[in-house]
Amino acid sequence: MISRCSPLFRSLRAPLLSLLCLLPLASQAAEPTAAAPKAYLSLIIDDLGQNLPRDRRVLALPGPVTTAIMPDTPHAAEFAREAHRAGKIVILHMPMDPATGPFAWHPELPIEELHKRLDAAFQAVPYTSGINNHMGSRMTAQGPAMAWLMSELQRRHKFFVDSRTSAQTVAAAEAQKIGLASVSRDVFLDDERTEAAIAQQLLTAIKLAHKQGTAVMIGHPYPQTLAVLERELPKLKAQGIEWIDIKSMISLRSNQATAAHGKNGKYR
Repeated sequence: MISRCSPLFRSLRAPLLSLLCLLPLASQAAEPTAAAPKAYLSLIIDDLGQNLPRDRRVLALPGPVTTAIMPDTPHAAEFAREAHRAGKIVILHMPMDPATGPFAWHPELPIEELHKRLDAAFQAVPYTSGINNHMGSRMTAQGPAMAWLMSELQRRHKFFVDSRTSAQTVAAAEAQKIGLASVSRDVFLDDERTEAAIAQQLLTAIKLAHKQGTAVMIGHPYPQTLAVLERELPKLKAQGIEWIDIKSMISLRSNQATAAHGKNGKYR
C-alpha cells in the first residue's frame, strides 16, 4: 500500500491533497485513556485467640490482615505476640453487651468498672494498636460510655474500629467529635457460613470499594471463610483492588463517614 505522504502519492495527486500529510492519522490522534481510580480494601479477622492452629491460618493470608484478639481466650497473649512478630496489626476485640465474661462492658456498669475492665483487657492482649467491639449492639448505643471510651483511647494513642453491629451505634460519631483516628466496618463476610455466601460478600466488598473508593471487611476464622480468603485474596490486584492495612485505611478515610454511615462525611 502506498503511504499518502510518500513522494509517489504526491506525484499522482493534486498538490492540495499533500496537505493531508499535515493531519494526524486517526490512530495517532487517539486520546490516552484515563487511569481507573484506585480502590482499596482492608480486612479484619475477629474472634482470634481461641485456637492457635486455626488462627495461624489467618497469619498466612497473603496481605496486611488485621488481627482482632479477644481478651478472654486461652491464647490471647501468645497469639498477639505471634501476630506482632509476623508484622500484622493487632487490635483488642473488646467484648461489649450482649457479650458476657469478665471483660465485657454493660450499660449498667459505672465508668470506674468500665475503666478497670478495659485496662485488664489491654493487659491480656499485648501489642495492640487499637480496638473494635465484639458484639456490642447495646453498649455502642450508649453515648456517655462511648464518649468516655474515645477519650480514653485518645489518651492511650489507640484507634477505634466501629464494627457497627447495630444501626443505633454512636461509637464512630463520638470518635469523630474529638478527632480520634477511627473507621467503620462496611461488610461482614460471614454472617452466613457457606463458601458461596462468603464469596458473594467478598464480591460485594469489591464492588463497594470500586464505587466509593474504599471498603472495610470483617470476617471470622471459620473454615469456610478462610478457604474463600485463601483462594480469592491473591486475585484482588487483578480486579483493580489494593489491599491495605487498617491504619492506612483510617488515613485514607480521614475520619469521614461514608454515605452508608452518615451524610457529608459526618456520622449520624
